[in-house]
Amino acid sequence: MHFSEKAPQTCDATTGSCCSRCAPIEPQLHDHGHDHHHEGFDDSSLMEMFKSWQFITFCIGTVLFISAVLMDERNPLMFWTYLISFFLVGGEILYMAVTNLFKGHLFDENFLMGLATVGAFSIGQYPEGVAVMLFFRVGEFFQDLAVDRSRKSITKLMDIRPDFANLQSDTGEQKVNPSDVALGSRIIVRPGEKIPLDGIILEGRSTLDTSALTGESLPKEVALGNEVLSGSINKTGVIVVETTKLFSESTVSKILDLVQNASSKKAKTEQFITTFAKYYTPLVVISAALLAFVPPLLIQDALLSDWFRRSLVFLVVSCPCALVVSIPLSFFGGIGGASKNGILVKGGNFLEALNGVDTVVFDKTGTLTKGIFSVTSITALKGLQEAEILHLAALSEMHSNHPIALSIKRAYTEPLEAVVSSYEELAGYGVKASIDGKIVLAGNDKLLKEQGIAHETLDTPDTVVYIVVEGVLSGYLTIADEPKTDSKQAILALKALGIKDIVMLTGDNKAAADKVAKELGITHVEAELLPHQKVDKLEELMVRKSGKGKTVFVGDGINDAPVLARSDIGIAMGGVGSDAAIEAADIVIMTDEISKVATALKIAHKTHAIVWQNIIFALGVKGVILIMGAMGIATMWEAVFGDVGVALIAVLNATRVLTHK
Repeated sequence: MHFSEKAPQTCDATTGSCCSRCAPIEPQLHDHGHDHHHEGFDDSSLMEMFKSWQFITFCIGTVLFISAVLMDERNPLMFWTYLISFFLVGGEILYMAVTNLFKGHLFDENFLMGLATVGAFSIGQYPEGVAVMLFFRVGEFFQDLAVDRSRKSITKLMDIRPDFANLQSDTGEQKVNPSDVALGSRIIVRPGEKIPLDGIILEGRSTLDTSALTGESLPKEVALGNEVLSGSINKTGVIVVETTKLFSESTVSKILDLVQNASSKKAKTEQFITTFAKYYTPLVVISAALLAFVPPLLIQDALLSDWFRRSLVFLVVSCPCALVVSIPLSFFGGIGGASKNGILVKGGNFLEALNGVDTVVFDKTGTLTKGIFSVTSITALKGLQEAEILHLAALSEMHSNHPIALSIKRAYTEPLEAVVSSYEELAGYGVKASIDGKIVLAGNDKLLKEQGIAHETLDTPDTVVYIVVEGVLSGYLTIADEPKTDSKQAILALKALGIKDIVMLTGDNKAAADKVAKELGITHVEAELLPHQKVDKLEELMVRKSGKGKTVFVGDGINDAPVLARSDIGIAMGGVGSDAAIEAADIVIMTDEISKVATALKIAHKTHAIVWQNIIFALGVKGVILIMGAMGIATMWEAVFGDVGVALIAVLNATRVLTHK
């Protein structure tokens, strides 16, 4: 029911749509994060609608229609009352039908509805003609309302774009656009304001609401030196932040860009519906024309008026709006529902692909385990002291950001004072550094074997870092990690969802990998793998599978980019602030909760079920009414339900995916 003052949108069968309601269900966000695609039906817009001339004429037309129905059939005013009512109720539809016809939109629903109702008048079915237009517009209003609420509930999730930044400079404080803030600038964020750019706290402490980014409802405590992400809301204290990224590279920009582009990656079902609509609507219109004129020519005593009425039913029920609107809305709703749970899905194609998953492959460190290592023991050899071994290890790892390297640097609390003249990271082995003129190696058992250094392999499930100075083994450290609190629950949830194979691929030693796998209930483990070997093992798993199921790889998104890219669906853990995760993965879990993998699968399954419920329901009801119409059983009332009613029910069903918890 187009009671707003905006120009109506139109589309045609060549684009897979047939009416103003079939516009793509996508979020269109401008600089302040609001949705301009559809103005919405909030309290103020409803009041404006009630005051609009379209609504007033609709009400007058409805009153006249009721008056005409109550009149005696012999009353000469009855026909004129119906006619005036018809133009008041459906005048806008008729106007759009003629306008769109000149624009080449032959199969626009306004044209189909106008043709059907004018046809009804031409054969004396005045009440049906007005009533069809009346209920069509009422149904259109409720359908618009349902779609609009879905759009608003989804785009509200992404209303995280900051409006301004309080830039601190030599001349004082200025309120500027976040995109104008240079790298390394100082910005002030007060309670209630959104953090405009990623950065590090220089002054103050506060609690942050990160729910829009991560889905985490609990506030996060931050203080001096902590990293903060754009899009978070400052709740309690004033903080001064030094920016570490430009606005275009910040977390909030990446997330907004990801969500805005998600709807461009269509699921196969969406693509099918678009293609289907291109051929379905013209086919039904041609069938309606044949139904009107062929039987009277071939069947004796067949009345043209009777078959013409049947063809009108065909025209009313022909528009595939129920599918063209509800199917994209279902996938978009699934993406929105996932975002609400802290899961970013890069497109409907990936959401649909999750339905076919039968194998889930996990990285270990930082994915199934916390990735927060701690040094549990230090052993010194060759007359050295434990403090010296720890010092050498910390110097060797000082330029590395690997979780093991970070644990060693945390264990060494003194300032790192030495000349490190060269540094080389050996992927899958360790590091090589020149410290005070001596070549020092810090790495695993494979590194020592490759270098031909004699050593005893330790029988321990913990990670061992050997320290070699000038080719001589001088000591080693043992480092432990532990599973995340929800890892076991996540594995059980995946098994409950029917995932056949759950695999762990890790570069860690076999004893440590087996220990974690046994604790979590994972039976298939491949350990001591280099990054390229992880890709090889994943490909072996994919080739070996007898079924056609999809394979998911779940990693931390930092050093797993090759295997994330190679898998059917790559899921990155702890993706907020990680450029590698957002770039490499198809799905990004913005928290560090491994259990969200099962949540993503559940949302995908629910979306899939709703999509096929709508397809079967819409095609089933329309098919029955088309057959009944051809047989002369269905009337215009059933036809209106087959178009507007079915579309409304399908849209309301599609919105259920947003309610997933």
